Amino acid sequence: MRPAQSMADDATADARACQQRLTEWLMHEALPLWSCQGVDRELGGFCERLAPDGSPLDEPHRARVQPRQIYAFARAAALGWHGDARAIVERGAEFLLTRYRRPDGLYRTLVAADGAVLDNSVRLYDQAFALLGLAAARGLLGPDPALDEAAPALFEAIYSQLKRVGPGFYSGLPQRFPLLSNPHMHLLEAALAWCELSAEPAWRTLADELGNLALTRFIDAGTGALRETFDEAWLPVPGIEGRRVEPGHQFEWAWLLMQWRPGSEGVAWRAAQRLIDIGERAGVRQGVAIDALLDDLRVHESSARLWPQTERLKAHALAASLGGDARHWRGAAAAARGLLRYLDTATPGLWHDRLTAEGEFDAGPSPASSFYHIVAAIEALTRAVHP
Repeated sequence: MRPAQSMADDATADARACQQRLTEWLMHEALPLWSCQGVDRELGGFCERLAPDGSPLDEPHRARVQPRQIYAFARAAALGWHGDARAIVERGAEFLLTRYRRPDGLYRTLVAADGAVLDNSVRLYDQAFALLGLAAARGLLGPDPALDEAAPALFEAIYSQLKRVGPGFYSGLPQRFPLLSNPHMHLLEAALAWCELSAEPAWRTLADELGNLALTRFIDAGTGALRETFDEAWLPVPGIEGRRVEPGHQFEWAWLLMQWRPGSEGVAWRAAQRLIDIGERAGVRQGVAIDALLDDLRVHESSARLWPQTERLKAHALAASLGGDARHWRGAAAAARGLLRYLDTATPGLWHDRLTAEGEFDAGPSPASSFYHIVAAIEALTRAVHP
């Protein structure tokens, strides 16, 4: 029988080889394509999707895509990309602030490619990503009056208009219900990003509220699985939506809970490990993380989007770097191999968005919204193998 250390070394080496492949794809295929075809050089915004031949599609711009792309290019620079990340991020941030910010300080849902307003409604999900994009821009660009004013202003607007009496936030305006765990997850991600940039205690207070909300409301005490959709008392809504459990979000919440409380002991760590175990045991089929389970952990949707593969990779990579467990190194390598399948496209630098239940990739455009997930996963694996 081989020594445990030898097996751990093999698992780490496998993860390191995957990291190299992913980084080469990012630097030499994806970033050159998306920095050229995915950026509006005139107005500064980012396109929604690239066609299979790599050409941009003329479509309205969702609010969530703009800060995600700001994040992707800002973090790519941190990973060593030598392209014009600074100019792309500067113009992207300007487009976000001038075209999406409403007079009340919140960010609208949708604008046309030329910046004209198409949907002035508000979603908590988009506010969370605006905060994350602003943090990424601030991390790359350094002190900037516009960014330094925008983030606290949005923070105040979220609290004044979307904060509930009791834990958590409404889902948006004018539609406040149902309550959703997903936007709270990204709000925690943004709060943790700002904790790294600012000594303002409000960011840590927000992170603590959201982390505790996940532990006490989102995660089922019996199964350890995290649900998606709730009523105003934070009870799962009736029907399928209240029973829905997404493997990708088990992994993504695990990644965040380990950042929020990084010690390898305690409630958050145990909850994160259980979420990873649920994601792996019930949510991985044929080498990929599938889209949805039910609350009894039976398969509900056996198709597999790209983004759950990145969250599986992030969770295992962080757990491996914090705990050194060989099973997490093996999990990181397995997740990376699953992700690489989606990046094998006819046009270098694109990706497949969805693997069908029959095991075939859907033909169609590559959504820009996935780039944030991919870059974050590559960064998580890079930090793990090159601490």
